Amino acid sequence: MNQKINENVPEKNPEVAIEIPEEYVLSEEVRWLRSEDLNLFRHIRDAMNKTRVAFISTYPPTECGIATFTKDLLTAVAKYTPFSRPVCVAISRAEEIEPYDRNVKKQLFRNDKQSYLDAAEYLNNSDIDVVSVQHEYGIYGGDDGEYVLDLVANIKKPVAVTLHTVLQNPNPNQKRIIQELGKLADVLVVMVRTGRQILLDVYDVDPSKVTIIAHGVPNVHRVSSNTVKRALDIADRKVVSTFGLINRGKGIEYAIEAMAEVKKKHPEVLYLVLGETHPGVRSHEGESYRNFLLETVAKLDLRSNVRFNNRFLSLNELVRYLCATDVYLTPYLNKDQIVSGTLAYAVGCGKAIVSTPYLYAEEILSDGRGVLVDFRSSDAIAEAIIKLLDNPKLREQYEIEAYKYGRRTAWFNVAVDYLDMFRRAQLRKESQVSSKK
Repeated sequence: MNQKINENVPEKNPEVAIEIPEEYVLSEEVRWLRSEDLNLFRHIRDAMNKTRVAFISTYPPTECGIATFTKDLLTAVAKYTPFSRPVCVAISRAEEIEPYDRNVKKQLFRNDKQSYLDAAEYLNNSDIDVVSVQHEYGIYGGDDGEYVLDLVANIKKPVAVTLHTVLQNPNPNQKRIIQELGKLADVLVVMVRTGRQILLDVYDVDPSKVTIIAHGVPNVHRVSSNTVKRALDIADRKVVSTFGLINRGKGIEYAIEAMAEVKKKHPEVLYLVLGETHPGVRSHEGESYRNFLLETVAKLDLRSNVRFNNRFLSLNELVRYLCATDVYLTPYLNKDQIVSGTLAYAVGCGKAIVSTPYLYAEEILSDGRGVLVDFRSSDAIAEAIIKLLDNPKLREQYEIEAYKYGRRTAWFNVAVDYLDMFRRAQLRKESQVSSKK
């Protein structure tokens, strides 16, 4: 099928201003002190957190959720450490040239094993105090990303590993990798209680090493969705949205099928599928999944009710679309999914949410913060969306509960948790060194 992808998602009307907090308009700008200022403020510097952190991760312009997470976390931490600028060792592909920003001081080439040893040596010879490793099997080289073990084993500084995936049923090699990271790292970070329990039950990790720090979210103030809709020229629509890198595990076909039922009760419904196809998926199968979704839209006569935006959204764009959303939807298919940045952001924006019960959603949406529906059930999705669209007071109740939870996980709070955890990692490392003397 050679149908052109519909990118006709409404853009902002310049006549209507969208108020986004200054913190996030300027989220990529941290004003670093000049070298002469360091002496001028010596006493203040001695009183403030001086921990210098190096993050190891994919990093923008690489388009993946972990890269975005790392950039947001680094920026948030930097605001609390004006005298000790954090840096990044970026995981790259040797065949690609990435125009990284000045936070990236070294590249680690994914499939080059020697590069992992070089990165460890660079960190060991630097003035870095603690290293924050972002772990996901697919971003490192070797079988199941096992090269990460060569990296962590050779870093002599305190190491904290944030686990973005914690599988309940890992294969033997995946299990070995997490168990080894549990031994090598000073701290393991997971984002929900369920992740910690899996580490203890399945991987037999030392419980004293595991800490829970929530996924950070933008510091967004609640705004009227109607105001934002007017800016997007969709004031007369009921908006349902899903955003993120598109792949078959997202279950978007079930959401589209659900829209056919929702349309019968709410013909004004508009489902926005925001985000490009995952680059890794696109390199293997092109746009076959997205084209399948387009065919489904055409077959169900939903061209006026489903729109796609096939690109990676900036933070301001993402916040704008979320603020215009009446119901946010994650129809994901993988029960074991332990983190979802897209769901975290929707909670942070105070949205009424419908989701399948993957592990992260089960915990985050508990206590009246969202609606859980069966996997692969377009009927259940449709029923939940219709109920929320029919009942504005019920929808607002979910919005309020989600927003209250999201405030606790705003990036400025999460950064404080990470800095506290980094200090604990340093103390653990110091204790280990002392005990060997």
